[in-house]
Amino acid sequence: MKPLHLILENGMVFSGCSFGHCGDVTGEIVFATGMTGYLETLTDQSYHGQIVLQTFPLIGNYGVISQDLESPSGGPLAYIVKTPCGHPSNFRSEGRLDTFLKAQSIVGLYGIDTRALTKVIREQGVMNGRLTTKRPDDVSREAIRAYAVRQAVSAVTCPQPVLHRSEKRRFTVALLDFGVKENMKRELLRRGCDVWVLPADTAPDEVMQRNPDGVMLSNGPGDPADNPLIIDHLRQLIRTGLPVFGICLGHQLLALAHGFKTQKLKYGHRGANQPVRDTQSGRVYISSQNHGYAVRNESIDPDTAALWFVNANDQTCEGIRYRDIPAFSVQFHPEGCGGPMDTAWLFDLFVNQMEVCSHATR
Repeated sequence: MKPLHLILENGMVFSGCSFGHCGDVTGEIVFATGMTGYLETLTDQSYHGQIVLQTFPLIGNYGVISQDLESPSGGPLAYIVKTPCGHPSNFRSEGRLDTFLKAQSIVGLYGIDTRALTKVIREQGVMNGRLTTKRPDDVSREAIRAYAVRQAVSAVTCPQPVLHRSEKRRFTVALLDFGVKENMKRELLRRGCDVWVLPADTAPDEVMQRNPDGVMLSNGPGDPADNPLIIDHLRQLIRTGLPVFGICLGHQLLALAHGFKTQKLKYGHRGANQPVRDTQSGRVYISSQNHGYAVRNESIDPDTAALWFVNANDQTCEGIRYRDIPAFSVQFHPEGCGGPMDTAWLFDLFVNQMEVCSHATR
C-alpha cells in the first residue's frame, strides 16, 4: 500500500493509497454513478484520456469476468474508488480487480473521500488532475491545467476492417469504430446482421464496397468537433440513402455532419441510472450513459430533424430523428451492459429500417 496523491488543477489535494498499476498519470477527472458495471467502465474506450471516479463506495466485489469486458484493453488512464474489494465473491469471477488493473496498466487510487471529490466536480465542473507518488508541492499546476484529450478517436479505433458473421445473416452493417463496445456488435449479430467493423477514418467509397444495408456509428472518446475528416465522410455517407444509427459520439458526429452544434457539459452524464424522456410519447426510460458533450437543442434544424429524447434531469438532447434521411441517433447506450436495457428496442428499429429500405430498392 504505497501513498498516492491526487492533485487537482485548482490546487486541492486528496491523499490515499495506490493499487493496480503503479505510476504517475495526468488526465481529465470524471465521475460515474453506476452501482454495478465497473468492468464495462474499465474497458469502455469512451473513457480514453480520463481518470474515472466511482461514486459507489465498494468496487470489485464480483471480481473480474472476461465475458463482461467491452474491449480487450483498458479505457481510462486511472481509476479512483473508496474501497476496492480484495476478496470477490461470484461464481463467474476469474480474478481480482487489483490484478486486472495491473495487467491493463491502469493506475488505481483508493482510501480518499470520494464523496467530497464528487461534490467538487459537480460544483466546479470537470477538471484535470494528476495522480502522483511525489510530494504535491513538487508538481506543476500549470502542467496539470495544460492537459487535454487529443486525437482520441484515432488512438482507440481498430487498425483494419474486421468481419463478424451472424448465424442468421439477414443484413450487413458497416460499423464505424470510434471506440466501439463489444455489446454493440453482439446486439447486431443476434439480430441477424453481419458486422463489418471499420476504422474510424474509412472513406465513404470503401464503406460502400462492403455492400452494407445500414451504417452504425459507435460510441467513442473526446470532443466530437475534433474530427473534421470523419464529419466530412459522414456528410457523404448520408447522401447514399442507407439507414444510419448513431450512438453517443456517433450521435454527436451525425449531428455535426448536419450542421448542428455541440457543447461541453459541466460534468457530463456517466452512470446506469439516467432518465430520458421520449418527446413524442412522454414515456421515460432509464438509460446507461457516458458522455461529456451534448448536441445543442437550439441548433437542431426542424426542417431536417426532430428532437426525439431529452434528459429528464437537465433537458439536454438525448436523441434525434432525421426527416431528410432514414436515420436516427441517441446519446445514451441502448446496449449498455451492465445497465438497464429499457431501450434495446432501438436495435430492432434499426433492423426494421434496413428491411424497409431493402424492399424499396428491389
